[in-house]
Parts: sequence; structure tokens; C-alpha cells
Amino acid sequence: MILDISVVVERIKARELIEEDITAVTFVEYPRIVHYKRFRGRVIFPIKGDYLLAHKLQLELLKMGRPQAFSHLLTAAVVVERGEELSTYDEDFEQISAVAENLGLTIRLHKP
Repeated sequence: MILDISVVVERIKARELIEEDITAVTFVEYPRIVHYKRFRGRVIFPIKGDYLLAHKLQLELLKMGRPQAFSHLLTAAVVVERGEELSTYDEDFEQISAVAENLGLTIRLHKP
């Protein structure tokens, strides 16, 4: 399971243990995560294929007139490419997930 920044922030506010992984997007957007003593997960850094998939997803979203933020696209691509599930409160990922299905891909979403 990979946690989106929305879940990470809530977990930190509640002082909860974080054993799940995060992406480099969260690592950059919420740099204090590296100092959170209850973070036990890994940071997953994107590779070239993740960027290419994020680009492909954005092209499809643009056709629908619903472009998404680069950070969301890259997070979604990392999740897809690694066969993971994304835990998020952010509803933008539902639109990205729908477009992914049109491309024959699956973004498994989990609402905490």
C-alpha cells in the first residue's frame, strides 16, 4: 500500500504509526516526513516509465477536458507500475483511475 500525502498528513496529525510506503511526491511536498519518528515505510522514487505513463494519463484527461496536477499523475503512475494500492482522501484520483481503465490499466484506490 502507498499513502497519498492527504493520508500522511492526517496520520501525522493523529501521531499514528506509518508503516506504508510513500512516493517521492510526498517526500518533496511534505519534507517533514523524514523527521517523523513513526514513519517506517519506504520512499518510492519514480523511474522513466512512471513519467511516460503520467504523460499518457494526462493526454487522455486532456481529451476529456479534465487535466490533473503533475503530482497526482506521477503518484498514480507509480502505483500502477508497481501493482500497488493507493490510500487517499483526494477525489482527483477517481478521475485518473477512470481514465486509466480506458487505457486497460487499474489504479486500486483505498479510502481510509
